Amino acid sequence: MLKNDLILRNPLRLMGHENEAIVPQGGFGAVLARAGVGKTALIVQVALNTMLQQKNVLHVSLDDPVDKVNLWYQEVLNSLASQYHVRQIKELWESIQMHRFIMTFKVEGFSVPKLEERVKDLTEQQIFNPHMVIIDGLPFDESLRSPLEGLKTFSVNHRLHLWFTVTTHRHQTPGADGLPVQLSAVGDLFDAAIELQPEGKKIHIRCLKGGPEDSEACDQLLDPSTMLVQEP
Repeated sequence: MLKNDLILRNPLRLMGHENEAIVPQGGFGAVLARAGVGKTALIVQVALNTMLQQKNVLHVSLDDPVDKVNLWYQEVLNSLASQYHVRQIKELWESIQMHRFIMTFKVEGFSVPKLEERVKDLTEQQIFNPHMVIIDGLPFDESLRSPLEGLKTFSVNHRLHLWFTVTTHRHQTPGADGLPVQLSAVGDLFDAAIELQPEGKKIHIRCLKGGPEDSEACDQLLDPSTMLVQEP
């Protein structure tokens, strides 16, 4: 019952979607925001929701060490527990943590073949078989199209739901398609794009791509104090 209650508070469900509906198998999703606004907190909420459904999440971090990524998960889960008055948080965490595997790379050492090799090792040894992969901290620049096309093939072949965090910058003009410049040149590869936009003391969560037709359903708020999605 407890897991079901938290699943119902999935941040993507609040925007009119299930995790799988917004990013299909083999598909790409992106969470975009300026540095420090809450990309990792939001993507961790999406990951936790997948874990609560007993599906495996591979979190690939190019910025932070394993212990810092693990701390993100514990802090977000503790905030959820506090918000929804969950007492058995330790038992809940113990029941879902086996559904997450953290993998770290240095940015300059990351490549699609290296990721494929490490995932192949995990799956062939029956250590971990991911359902969703999060790539947190990949620099989105002009040279990214070829690696992303490689990751698209990887995602399709392994039937994955692949999410990225994308750092944007203040005062940059969007591309002709309305997407931030970091995503504009590769936007055709993405099924969903969600942007966090600070406005005063509020952080808006807006669907740039893949959202419901009702724009109000996709304008949610992230609580700056807890980094949790606020319920409407």
